[in-house]
Formats: sequence, structure tokens, C-alpha cells
Amino acid sequence: MGEVINLRRARKARVRADAQEKAAANRITFGRTKAEREAAAADTARQERLLDGAKRED
Repeated sequence: MGEVINLRRARKARVRADAQEKAAANRITFGRTKAEREAAAADTARQERLLDGAKRED
């Protein structure tokens, strides 16, 4: 005979594991700090200004 398990506990453990996996994926996707987002925006704006400044007029 196999080991007796509590189905309610097994179900809750599976739900917790799924939630942890989803949280890890969200941390990767959305896990940037405000300072990192602002730095990236400033860098993008700087690159756009640099590119616009190098344009030639026709």
C-alpha cells in the first residue's frame, strides 16, 4: 500500500507552489525599481536627442 496523504493539504501545497512560480515570473518581468525605470527612460531620451541632433536636413 502507498502512503496515505491528506488531499486538502496536497491541493493547498500545489496551489502555493503555482503561486510561487507565478510570483517568480512576475518578479522577472516587472521587478525593476523606480530608479532603474527612470534611468532607462533618461538613457532612451538621451539616445533620441543624440540621434535627432545628427540628422541631416534635405
